[in-house]
Amino acid sequence: MSTATIPGTDVIDSSQLRQLRAEDPDIRILDVRTGGEFETLHIPGSYNVPLGTLGEHARDLASVEHPVVLVCQTGGRASKAHESLVAAGKETLHILEGGMEAWDESGGDVVRGNTDRWAMDRQVRFVAGSLALASVAASTVIPGAKWIAAGVAGGLTYSAATDTCAMAAMLGKLPYNQSDNCDIVGVLDALNQKAA
Repeated sequence: MSTATIPGTDVIDSSQLRQLRAEDPDIRILDVRTGGEFETLHIPGSYNVPLGTLGEHARDLASVEHPVVLVCQTGGRASKAHESLVAAGKETLHILEGGMEAWDESGGDVVRGNTDRWAMDRQVRFVAGSLALASVAASTVIPGAKWIAAGVAGGLTYSAATDTCAMAAMLGKLPYNQSDNCDIVGVLDALNQKAA
């Protein structure tokens, strides 16, 4: 059983995570970003199960006996993962407030890969902005092209209102964002092992 002082809230900050890791070697960190993002930068000892993979394995992940801290880039995907795992019955579950951005800025230990992939939110902003600019420019020749920019704006508004992002889901499937890191059977075995 865990000996760490688990906060009463589901959201913990970087200093609380450092404290939990020092107190309990069995605490698990589950990074729900894409494999590409994980390869670029992650917390040492964390396990990568991208949000798109997590849903189909929520029951297995919820059965992990150890406390789990969910991490993504800024907190949004970790919140979605939290909802899925709580619904599947996981109780000792927390979200790292501010995600990897906050962890890295606070001086937390990180593993840096030899690739430099953009975080998903940055990729979404780039693609949405590029589509909007291109359609506005194209509307000088083809007046109807302005509606593409309107569609992008509507999609971003819907994304914010529902806290979902179809564009991120599509971008996450690109080879650029893929990695061979998620061996779900191996991850589940490792998550369930007792610390030495």
